[in-house]
Amino acid sequence: MTEQVSQPTSLAPLLQSFFTEHLVSHRRASPQTVDGYRDTFRLLLEFLDRTKGKKPSALCMGDLDAPVILEFLDYLERERGNSIQTRNLRLAAIRAFFHLVAIRDPTSVHLSARVLAIPVKRADRRLVGYLTRPEIDAVLAAPDRTQWAGQRDYALLLTMYNTGTRVSEVTSLQRQQIRIGATSFLEIQGKGRKERSVPLWSRTARTLKAWLDTDRASSESPVFPNARGGRLSRDGVNYILQSAIRRATTVCPSLSDKHVTPHVVRHTTAMHLLQSGVDIAVIALWLGHESIQTTHGYLEADLELKERALQKLTPAGQAAPRFKADDPLLAFLKSL
Repeated sequence: MTEQVSQPTSLAPLLQSFFTEHLVSHRRASPQTVDGYRDTFRLLLEFLDRTKGKKPSALCMGDLDAPVILEFLDYLERERGNSIQTRNLRLAAIRAFFHLVAIRDPTSVHLSARVLAIPVKRADRRLVGYLTRPEIDAVLAAPDRTQWAGQRDYALLLTMYNTGTRVSEVTSLQRQQIRIGATSFLEIQGKGRKERSVPLWSRTARTLKAWLDTDRASSESPVFPNARGGRLSRDGVNYILQSAIRRATTVCPSLSDKHVTPHVVRHTTAMHLLQSGVDIAVIALWLGHESIQTTHGYLEADLELKERALQKLTPAGQAAPRFKADDPLLAFLKSL
């Protein structure tokens, strides 16, 4: 009796099922999550095509063993210049896929176990970067508002600073999510399908109303379209920000020493709220943080807050002043 040799499992059907069925129906993942996972596998398949010489449609599960995944993760850091945090996010997407593979394809259980055993890489914890008020004011003043693109860019940057939105949230923002009235706010759908409402300053509300009035598009149209009327990409938002930074540096030279990304604008919103006395729990709700521990990083980065706390301490070697009641009623209460 001849032994039957099992055929290698093709990657394509499992990957298609992962995106069209598992993420959408079973996990009900947000569009942002799906986009992030899609980008991860696009990069992975292109890496395998270039380094292994195998077209994506011809790949088998065995082509994605742990050593290959580790090579890919190293490539992200070494050649693409991705941070450790980005590397770990790509690994999280790959892990999510292999959790499904372990259930759907019994012959790939051991392969899945090896990939799932790849550890998350620890990263140095850096202080949050943010802009000062003069710096963000210079950035907001940079766009040429006599032009259509400049009006859009100003409204975009002001909205990002006001609301602290993530790039994915501001690029997917639709006109129907803006509420202008006695109380103006944005309805934002963030990570994990969590919805939140963020208030708008009167300046932002006026700017958005004027911007939307320039083009009577449908309620589902993007608030900040590209030149062709479609959604701005992540790279498009970053290009707009970097263009504003270059112009703003001429009037605010300190910007030249900072690496400013769209996420730094989000950090700036949080830091300025904190410095204005807004409670950290409110800031967590404002930004859409799932855990207040995420927001706690802004406390660590706020040097002014630490300086104010230091001023309340008695210097070493100096006697701390004792409380003295300066009112008869307080003195009476103290004597009880």
